[in-house]
Amino acid sequence: MGGAMILAVAGALTKILGAIFRIPLTNLIGSDGMSYYQAAYPVYTLAIIISTAGFPVAISRLISERAVHGDYYGAHRIYKVSFALMGALGGGLFLLLWFGAVPLTKYLDDLQGSIHALRAIAPALFFVTIMSAQLGYFQGMRNMRPTAVVQVTEQLFRVFVGLGLAWFFLPKGLEYAAAGATFGATAGGIAGLLVVMLIYIAFRRTPGFDRRLESSYRRFAGQEEPVMSILRRIFAISIPVTIGASIMPIMYNLDVLIVTNRLSASGLEPEAVRSMYGQLTAMAGSVVNLPFTITEAMAISLVPTIVEAFQTRDAPFLHRNVRLGVHATMILASPCAVGMMVLAKPIMLLLYPLQKEDAAAAAPSFFILALGIIFLSLTQSLTAVLQGVQHQGLPVINMLIGAVFKGVLTFFLTATALNIRGAAVGTTVAYAVAAVLNLRSVQKYTKTRILWGKTVIRPLISAVVMGGFALLTYKLLSGVAGNSIGTLAGILVGALVYVVMLLATKAVSEEDLAGFPKGETLVKLYRKVLTRMPHNARM
Repeated sequence: MGGAMILAVAGALTKILGAIFRIPLTNLIGSDGMSYYQAAYPVYTLAIIISTAGFPVAISRLISERAVHGDYYGAHRIYKVSFALMGALGGGLFLLLWFGAVPLTKYLDDLQGSIHALRAIAPALFFVTIMSAQLGYFQGMRNMRPTAVVQVTEQLFRVFVGLGLAWFFLPKGLEYAAAGATFGATAGGIAGLLVVMLIYIAFRRTPGFDRRLESSYRRFAGQEEPVMSILRRIFAISIPVTIGASIMPIMYNLDVLIVTNRLSASGLEPEAVRSMYGQLTAMAGSVVNLPFTITEAMAISLVPTIVEAFQTRDAPFLHRNVRLGVHATMILASPCAVGMMVLAKPIMLLLYPLQKEDAAAAAPSFFILALGIIFLSLTQSLTAVLQGVQHQGLPVINMLIGAVFKGVLTFFLTATALNIRGAAVGTTVAYAVAAVLNLRSVQKYTKTRILWGKTVIRPLISAVVMGGFALLTYKLLSGVAGNSIGTLAGILVGALVYVVMLLATKAVSEEDLAGFPKGETLVKLYRKVLTRMPHNARM
């Protein structure tokens, strides 16, 4: 929980910075310009997942396995091998995207201008890939702070460089402004790599580091794992994880073709197609992705803990952490989903005041995608559990099944009266299918009994009540004070109501709070609040 909180705070800051980037960028270049940006970004996201999704998990898991037995020399050796591997992989991906930009954009009839955005973002692959090896090392040692610092640094540079270049190149055309925006990711990758290298150098110089390595070397002398064996194990773990993480980005890349072509086939003009695609991906999609960084932090922090429980065969510890992962995910994801659903249109209008027509049109897709927050968040946490117990192939199969649902639904629904909302339905259904299948797999292979009342039902009840108060507050104030004040007030009231409901329904217990950093203080506060709460308000 401590590691998850560190990453969650960093993730929240990163997403706030991302909103600072996306929202003014959308207001600056509109949905047409964002269509060029979004056409390039899924390709970059897919390449980043190939280089950073599976490999950090593999590195983290292998290092955690060594560290739990005190073999710090072996852990550091795995890091050095993985660093060289990721450098080679990053260089290859950079070249592939740079020279592949022309054939990739050739098939996008309405978005061929995105070639500049693709090439602007290509160098980021090299820097981010190398960086992922170092972060995997720290995560395996249960030190989440470097990941947090790097995330914030990377995003800061991405925001300020990307926005600055987008504004600078806007007079040359929307496609060049979009390319300037995507170059922000390259600037962020360079800055993040420099920061994590400085952190690593400082870590190497900490008192006792060399002594611990020497002691470990003497203790495990003659037991060094061959380089080829390390590489085989890295690939054996990372390939299934990477394939699983790549399925949805592949589908999003196919969305560029499927959605735009099916909308065109329904009789819409190219301008309308670009506008709708920008509404779905840049407006609705970018906002609905905000909570995923927090739940992703939970998943990253969960892997080393699950590995330790599995390696030491501590079944009670394993079951407790599995339940904790699911419970924390529901507590975090439920209010985000319900809040975004009940305030879908107000939130869109609040965030995109200069694009009111597009913002209002994006609200229905935003509503549908918000429902998927719960399912994708659960998918992330449950995937981490399966990776920790050496069943990393199962989430791949489950997500692939979900992706098939998405592809079929998107193809048929976007050519109907639902148009762009059909793609949103396909995405939400895909996550729901993957979450249910992952949950079945976790229960089967960990033998964990999920406490449905406390883990799922109580957070959902709390979120629904919260949503009602948030919507009521908005209705009462928006007519008098305007959309912005009404929306912000609804969010604030909803947050307060949700906290009260968690206590009233006992969705959060003393045992849960005790597991957090400063747990004793939280337990004391919890007892004080509970004693002041009317008895008939508790469930």
